[in-house]
Amino acid sequence: MNLKYRLILASKSPRRQALLKSLDLDFEVRLKPIDESFPDTLEPLEVAEYLALKKSDAIGEIVADELVITSDTTVVIDSKILEKADNRTEALSMIESLSGRTHQVATGVCLRTNERKISFTEITAVTFDQLSPEDINYYIDSYKPYDKAGAYGIQEWLGMIGISKIEGDYYNVMGLPLNRLYKELKSFQ
Repeated sequence: MNLKYRLILASKSPRRQALLKSLDLDFEVRLKPIDESFPDTLEPLEVAEYLALKKSDAIGEIVADELVITSDTTVVIDSKILEKADNRTEALSMIESLSGRTHQVATGVCLRTNERKISFTEITAVTFDQLSPEDINYYIDSYKPYDKAGAYGIQEWLGMIGISKIEGDYYNVMGLPLNRLYKELKSFQ
């Protein structure tokens, strides 16, 4: 794709950076920390897009030839958002709550230039087999998934052995819905 904009990815996530790079797009990373709080009135599946928009606004002014990409990913089960686990106990509780069940992964994305701003949410349903305590403990101890929403990475061991079904974009679960993102970027040409 030959974009007329210089891409700015506003994310420190190594996974998001690798995913965007896999589309053969050149970009620079520009970070601006934000307060990731959100109104209690939002539906859980709306939070990711709200935070992507908030991240975009935090970047502030951009020059005429720049296009900023921001995103956020949430894991939702039983109308509850599972954020990043702070410790082993939280990771264990999160993965146990996902075991043998289907949950939703929502990634909100915002694309912004000086002339245009769009945002969207991509939702993927993920079903885990019933996971044994041994497998859960092995995963947490070996992979330390504390930097991931829901305390798991689909591309890691637990995703490989535990996920029986995915409905939607696999890459969305990793943090960036590449199929939709590519189509939306093309609309900026």
